[in-house]
Amino acid sequence: MSPSSRVTIVGGGLAGSEAAFFLLKKGLAVTLYERKPLVEDGAHVNPNLGELVCSNSLKSKRLDNACGLLKEEMRKMGSLTMEAAAKAAVPGGDALTVDRDVFSKEITDRLLSFPCFKLIREDVLAIPEGPTIIATGPLTSGPLLEALGATVGKKNLSFFDASAPIVEKNGLDFSKVYAKSRFEQGDDAYLNCPFTKGEYDLFVKELVGAKKALTHDFDTHYFEGCLPIEVMASRGPETLRHGPLKPFGLYTPEHPHPYAVAQLRQDTKLGDYYNLVGFQTNLTYPEQKRVFSLIPGLEKAKFLRYGLMHRNSYIDSPGSLNDDLSLKRLPDVYVAGQLSGVEGYVESAALGIVAAVNLYRREADKGFIALPRGTVVGALLDYVLHATVAYFQPMNANWALLPSSSPSAREETIVRSLKAIESYWVSVNE
Repeated sequence: MSPSSRVTIVGGGLAGSEAAFFLLKKGLAVTLYERKPLVEDGAHVNPNLGELVCSNSLKSKRLDNACGLLKEEMRKMGSLTMEAAAKAAVPGGDALTVDRDVFSKEITDRLLSFPCFKLIREDVLAIPEGPTIIATGPLTSGPLLEALGATVGKKNLSFFDASAPIVEKNGLDFSKVYAKSRFEQGDDAYLNCPFTKGEYDLFVKELVGAKKALTHDFDTHYFEGCLPIEVMASRGPETLRHGPLKPFGLYTPEHPHPYAVAQLRQDTKLGDYYNLVGFQTNLTYPEQKRVFSLIPGLEKAKFLRYGLMHRNSYIDSPGSLNDDLSLKRLPDVYVAGQLSGVEGYVESAALGIVAAVNLYRREADKGFIALPRGTVVGALLDYVLHATVAYFQPMNANWALLPSSSPSAREETIVRSLKAIESYWVSVNE
């Protein structure tokens, strides 16, 4: 494939940005279509590429966590996401958390620095011709989803997801709020709002009875890994204090026995904005203000952004994709990111790299190289391609994808995985 060859990428999220970065480094010309800011979807607020919507956390940094190991694999694969995250990092304990604006600006600036990169602000409504990677994510436009469905011969799938509110630090009551990371993670990156039993009971009662925003189609098909907090609360009065409001590890001499604790996580490098951890919600904006102001310390909180529910679409990948992530019925077209059936920022970005590698090698007549099954990214891809079609749902990185890995052999698994990804990366770049 000559340096003059041009690849089309649809979607400027993490998967599309990663794909563009790899191909540009290989000397290919890339045209990336991104519909922001021409199309407002209610979820995105930033015109930059690689915008993080639901949270500013890329999850655990620890190698004994599957997502933490996936991030290390991506670093060895030259990930733009990991490079941008390093520059945009904010305190987050064991989690890799970033300033969203710094993060997305870094990704955008890096891609625009390539002379062969062309960014077109346009909503693509049909499948482009020629070598293409579709990485439009969970909010893919209806006409493009219909075109994909017609191509694969199956209807697309979906679930509802939600994001959490963000508040300004200067509106918090620090006579009640205190800084501490759970289980002494090396910093005090989190702000904590302790509940008494009475405060907690009132909060749960008001949360369960609060008015919800309308959603289109069915509104009960949620992703279990990101349930709206009001849905969790409806499952029982004690659910939240054993979930996102659990007090364990957040005790201090001044707060020795909190009944429950809501945590706020730093969202910007300046530390002026914080997001409510685990507070994904579909409450109306006035109800979010009313109910979340019942959290001790947030009585006068200033909300920079309210939570939002949105529909996440994905294709039936096990029946629709080849092993290289190309469409069985249209092999010039590759599908990456959340649209392919993964869930999570890091997981989506990883499959963006994989799709770009496979497209590049195919166009360059270099031959397909399968990812090692013993890596997290390889195991995740194996699930996407070979899951049971009838039960296929989006998947996060987790140890269950690596059945040969046991807690007692975790160190061995980590070493083996990183050696395997290093070997793979040498092979694909030969």
